[in-house]
Amino acid sequence: MDIAGAETGAAVDETGRLIRDAAGFLLQRDLGGSYRLVLLRVPVDLVEKRVRVRGYHAGDGIVEADGVAPA
Repeated sequence: MDIAGAETGAAVDETGRLIRDAAGFLLQRDLGGSYRLVLLRVPVDLVEKRVRVRGYHAGDGIVEADGVAPA
């Protein structure tokens, strides 16, 4: 089990604030907590803004994001 009780491989569709740090990007979840994001594209124009992330849990609080868009 991972954050919010989700299984590894489970679909993610959440909103929150996109944060950039030294290690990459985080989603600061509207529901509390955060996910480390694995992104194919770097959404620099969305940093510090409210976004919607879709993807899959990879385990250990990591989400492989298929997409990040304004919420």
